[in-house]
Amino acid sequence: MMTFIFRLTVLLLCVLGRSAWAADADVAIDVQRRGDAFFVDAHLDVPVARRTAWDVLTDFDHMTTILSNLTSSRIVARDGGTLNVVQQGTVRFGFLSLPFSSEREVRLDPMRRIVARQISGTVKSFQSEMRLSRSERSENGVRLVRLDYQMEVVPDSSLARVFGTSFVEHEVAEQLSALAAEMVRRSPR
Repeated sequence: MMTFIFRLTVLLLCVLGRSAWAADADVAIDVQRRGDAFFVDAHLDVPVARRTAWDVLTDFDHMTTILSNLTSSRIVARDGGTLNVVQQGTVRFGFLSLPFSSEREVRLDPMRRIVARQISGTVKSFQSEMRLSRSERSENGVRLVRLDYQMEVVPDSSLARVFGTSFVEHEVAEQLSALAAEMVRRSPR
């Protein structure tokens, strides 16, 4: 009986999580699982200038006001275009939650690309790349900025192991949507 209830709960959370991220049609996310690793390929067009998008994506000291799952975020070292960023927070999926921490080396290629790799933290390994480019689309006469995000993560969490790709899709979609909303909010009218 307990196994049935657990499977039903997992199914409901997957459906609810999927409908939450799928509601934003501008976010395209593909997650593949190979062994313990998850590979993410996500794309989003945002109606803001590239400078605005860049400013939001690199505002690590204020990221807690942008991403609701973060409780702290700060730059602890800077060497030219390379930063060390320490973040802590809680990942939520339905009624379940899991605290996390990370220290990442972040390399900045201004206005074009952000490459991050985990130094330490609660996942086994993490690396990502965010590329900014000019979209082929425009909205109200404004050329959209295209965000292309790739990530490879090997989680060390029971949530990711249990919920798999639905969990990872939910987290990435939620973060990209929050970043895009902040970009639009900061964009001059």
